Amino acid sequence: MKRVLLLGAGHAQLSVLADVMRQRLPGGEVLLVTPQAQLLYSGMVPGLIAGRYALDHCTIDVGALARAASVPLRLGRAVALDAQAREVALADGERIGYDLLCLNTGPVQDRDRIPGAREHALFVRPIETFVELWQRARTLADERPVALVVIGNGAAGVELVLAARAGLGARHSLALVCDGDLLQGHPPTARARAQAALRRAKVQLLPGRCTAIEARHVVVGSMRVVCDLPVVATGSDAPAWLAGSGLALDDAGYVRVGATLQSASHANVLAAGDLIARDDAAHPRSGVYAVRAGPVLAANLRALVGGGTLVPYRPQRRSLNLLSLGDGRALASWGGWSAQGWMMGWWKDAIDRGFVRRWRDQPSKK
Repeated sequence: MKRVLLLGAGHAQLSVLADVMRQRLPGGEVLLVTPQAQLLYSGMVPGLIAGRYALDHCTIDVGALARAASVPLRLGRAVALDAQAREVALADGERIGYDLLCLNTGPVQDRDRIPGAREHALFVRPIETFVELWQRARTLADERPVALVVIGNGAAGVELVLAARAGLGARHSLALVCDGDLLQGHPPTARARAQAALRRAKVQLLPGRCTAIEARHVVVGSMRVVCDLPVVATGSDAPAWLAGSGLALDDAGYVRVGATLQSASHANVLAAGDLIARDDAAHPRSGVYAVRAGPVLAANLRALVGGGTLVPYRPQRRSLNLLSLGDGRALASWGGWSAQGWMMGWWKDAIDRGFVRRWRDQPSKK
């Protein structure tokens, strides 16, 4: 029997669990290791912050999927990987060996990039931890007006600050720190629409780099801005524990993989999602690409266990982006096209609810 370790329960790994649920892996002994038994779908978190969803609306029961697939679930967080020894170390000290490893642990953020952030800020990743801490921080905003500063000029920062305006109300001071152009990589029309939405929501734009976070202030360039609640919504980083793994990594520390999602250095390691860098076809690190890589990840894991032909994952050249504007509307963009409004919001809501419903219904299909 080959020991198959599924490390992480990200969007792509859900397809692996569904595949094993439909048909057992002959010759494979599968174990799932992930920090939480509940996966919080990140696409619905802005709606949760805005008060449009309850927590249950945004949650996928990974434990139920694992049980339906007859895959044991071990709750734990990886802190080290030794690809040569084929072993993963967990935070509690346990070491788990494997013959085949399937990596999809989800995005993380470097907590020491901005001085003081580890001590004073909320980080949007991991998303489950952020939502838990946000719900605690809400008690402060319920008691008195607060100054919220979101750091990050990408989609996460824009969605979060607009969601916070909808969820917290008008009496609070909100600002967005932009180190560069707003929504870089989106078409100019979408960026202009986002700026207009921020103006309507009375969100102050603070151009410049955040260089420090203090107990009651954030430092942006030469400015010290009063802040009760700083939120770091910058892009994701590679997990630090990959650095000593022995896997081939790119300059930023992400796992280098080829078309079949196999590690460039270790053919017995598959990876997908936010921790990879494609050697042959670079693409953005977003949930859209992770979801679409899932069936290929599942098929190639099955091929490695039982023998068979591996298939390539060919990412699409562009993807539809739907950004929540906090009030039920959304901003859509595709290539150079963009649009916004209630219809876009309905579209995003239907896609998000459908995604969660799909995985909630999987165990009943066994």
